[in-house]
Amino acid sequence: MALSNLRFLAEQLTLADQLLAGRNKMFDPQDLPGRYGRVINAIDHVLQAMSCQSVVAGGWAVWRHGFAGRVTQDVDIVLPADRVQEFMRVASVSGFETQPIPEGRWPKLRHRDTDVYVDLLPEGARPGTVSRPAPTTIPHPSRIGGQGQELHYIRLPALIELKLAAGRVRDEADVVELIRANPQEIALIRSHLSTVHPDYVKAFDHLAARAKDQLDA
Repeated sequence: MALSNLRFLAEQLTLADQLLAGRNKMFDPQDLPGRYGRVINAIDHVLQAMSCQSVVAGGWAVWRHGFAGRVTQDVDIVLPADRVQEFMRVASVSGFETQPIPEGRWPKLRHRDTDVYVDLLPEGARPGTVSRPAPTTIPHPSRIGGQGQELHYIRLPALIELKLAAGRVRDEADVVELIRANPQEIALIRSHLSTVHPDYVKAFDHLAARAKDQLDA
């Protein structure tokens, strides 16, 4: 195995141990260990310079909301549509470098100090795939957990909304694990989804049944 792969594996095992040990005290994105905590603080500095709200979505939010085995490499943040270009401009002089954007993809940055990539999820963008675009778009951060000018985790119902909107197999697997980790929240999540789109309620009910089957097995 290449030395770089061994280093990566060692880092992932160390990170998994740190996340497991800190599970009951890492309540905010700023509490994440190592380079992930450092990149969160770097993003906070950009948000504060802009007076802008944002939330952490994606894999780290899945981890925070109960899927303890979910470890990811990137940080996904939701930004207001009219602040994305400003964020990229300020970030580019604050320790980040912009990445080429393939057609149809959303903006991405790399934090130079940590080599962590940051995916920007713009308000109003439409998740899904080319063949199956979502019926809804990404909400404004203030509607899904954004507060003040530092990062917070997206709320669980909104996280599941975005996962269902994405519609990929791994996103559906995340939803199943989140349901298993939060059975007491099923009614609240379903109520939220009913205000968003009926397709999401149908998909959620299907995945909730799958989660129940796994718990009963």
